Amino acid sequence: MASKTVAASKPVPSKVVAAAKPKALSLHIGLNAVNPSAYGGWDGPLAACEFDANDMSALAKSRGMKPTTLLTKKATRAAVLSHLRAAAKALKAGDFFMLSYSGHGGQMPDANGDEPDHKDETWCLYDGQLIDDELYFELSGFATGVRVLVLSDSCHSGTVTRAPLSQPPAPLGHGPRLMPPAVALRVYTAHQAFYDKLQADVAKAAAARKSAVVDPDAALAQVSQVGAAAHATALVGAFKPSVLLISGCQDNQTSMDGLHNGAFTESLLKVWNQGKFKGDYNLFHQRIRAGLPATQSPNLFVLGQAAAFVKQAPFTV
Repeated sequence: MASKTVAASKPVPSKVVAAAKPKALSLHIGLNAVNPSAYGGWDGPLAACEFDANDMSALAKSRGMKPTTLLTKKATRAAVLSHLRAAAKALKAGDFFMLSYSGHGGQMPDANGDEPDHKDETWCLYDGQLIDDELYFELSGFATGVRVLVLSDSCHSGTVTRAPLSQPPAPLGHGPRLMPPAVALRVYTAHQAFYDKLQADVAKAAAARKSAVVDPDAALAQVSQVGAAAHATALVGAFKPSVLLISGCQDNQTSMDGLHNGAFTESLLKVWNQGKFKGDYNLFHQRIRAGLPATQSPNLFVLGQAAAFVKQAPFTV
């Protein structure tokens, strides 16, 4: 009896599951003016902030991010908060979010007692100010493992009021991005109930969800009192996302406007050199700082578990 030859079965190739590509979103805010009705008649004219926002949006797009740009009249409190919350909802661990702001920085009395200098810093949006308490609370809402990069080309520290104000105003495009202290006080006085309630509401919401566990980066920030990091961690506790912030200047300095870009953004773009820069965020920050005068020294600080994030090449998705 002839034996049957059994053909060897072909191996079934195993399916290779490719790792999901990180999602990357960005939001770019640039205001060349504000609504006088929200700022006591002051319209805050600047020259280069919309250029800054458009240039940062183009950079983000070139790195694979999906950018949104809000310019002057569209850069309202509602629009900015809506986009921040939508990004926080859409992104998960491993994803990337970039936030850039170019415009005036302001200050107002600290109504909830969380500031050592009794001043809250603000971004001057078109129809009202975004308080630093609000910004850090929104950032703390991003998921664990999301990388958040914030670039702020503005004056946004209360200590900046120590700068002499007796000099004649600079031509448009050459002055500091600072809401004058007299304007800041007038605006706060006119809208005190609104801004005090914002601070109270944020403090209440933060207390409700604040974690009792403080991560190492947050503990270090609290001990060293580096910029706004200590304030942010004191407000919301441990940060779940990895947040890296580079500001346009130190707490006691001003960020200067320009004709095409703000001084900080101009230095950043020059160092980036259309992607030819080689190095991590620490070196990136050092090179940007080296390209500016001693009167404007950008600061770098982190929130959350950001050690690995700082070691990445800038704008890596």
